[in-house]
Amino acid sequence: MACRGRFAPSPTGALHAGSLVAALASWLDARAQGGAWLVRIEDVDTPRCVPGADHEILRQLAACGLLPDEPPLWQSGRGQAYAAALQMLVGAGRAYPCGCTRKDIDLYWEARGVAHAPEAERIYPGTCRAGLNGKPARAWRLRAEGTVRWRDRRLGDQVQDVAAAVGDFVLRRADGLWAYQLAVVVDDAAQGITDVVRGEDLADNTARQILLQHALDLPTPRYLHTPLVLAADGRKLSKQNGASPVDLDDPVRALRDAAQVLGLPPLSGRTADEFLTAAVPVWAGIIAGFNTRSTVP
Repeated sequence: MACRGRFAPSPTGALHAGSLVAALASWLDARAQGGAWLVRIEDVDTPRCVPGADHEILRQLAACGLLPDEPPLWQSGRGQAYAAALQMLVGAGRAYPCGCTRKDIDLYWEARGVAHAPEAERIYPGTCRAGLNGKPARAWRLRAEGTVRWRDRRLGDQVQDVAAAVGDFVLRRADGLWAYQLAVVVDDAAQGITDVVRGEDLADNTARQILLQHALDLPTPRYLHTPLVLAADGRKLSKQNGASPVDLDDPVRALRDAAQVLGLPPLSGRTADEFLTAAVPVWAGIIAGFNTRSTVP
């Protein structure tokens, strides 16, 4: 199957340096394999979306010469597809309703002497697996079963026991919004995505997505997780910690900075298109090296 890659930003603000790295890597990877590159606007988490940010992201990408080969897809118009997937999982006994609040989960673990940091993963203890026990249904969860093994093209061999690391995870939230894990799996399959290239901070999501792919009888793409751009405090650069939008007064400079994070050497090019043309064969050589090793250097 011909390579089909994608860049899938959430419109919670304009592109910053870290998100441009992911966009460039996914574009280069598709082009180096002679494939197509798509853009998907992941706007299912509507309370966090900033009005106009989706079109600003598309404008920023275009200024950098990163143009999708097909019209962009907005997840906010895909609710029927997600509902059909959830119904399939319910019918197969893989999904169930949950009446627990976040506070309920915290209290469960606190009673057992386990405290959670504010940003830490809250492992769901399976409280509602056998029934709601009189509580009203709030969310829907997937029964997480089995250990997932996969090979990241850059990070090498990976393994995660999802039940132990995460527990039964949410497919549809208590506020009625669709969870990221379900939406991304359904849309990757619908768009025929063969190669997912994204930031290393999302690597931990991969096992959950593979579980869902198997449960829905969908293909599993290849995965490549790229290095992160870090803020001055050492945390991942993000909109949440005040990352500034990419400065597009000089798109070539912005692309050079992103390429440096990805391990590309200095490249010539007076325009974005010239720079990208020079970068494609260099990236092809880099990914050839990834494919010959099992661990990150």
